[in-house]
Amino acid sequence: MNQINPKKLLNSKWTAITPKNKEKHFIVTDMEFDEEGLVLSCCIEAIMSKRTIRLNWHDLKDTRHWAQGWK
Repeated sequence: MNQINPKKLLNSKWTAITPKNKEKHFIVTDMEFDEEGLVLSCCIEAIMSKRTIRLNWHDLKDTRHWAQGWK
């Protein structure tokens, strides 16, 4: 389980464990907050293709799919 500090999530780097379409390395480019300032979701961008994906930021904790940093 990856440890994630929501305050440091923006611009953090991630590696997909099972890359699809040669998209292995990602960076968090945007975050969505609720009225109380809690993180709801984040937007990650693939470095190679510049494709963006919106996902629940808790999904990044799953070590079966994501690794912190670029490996």
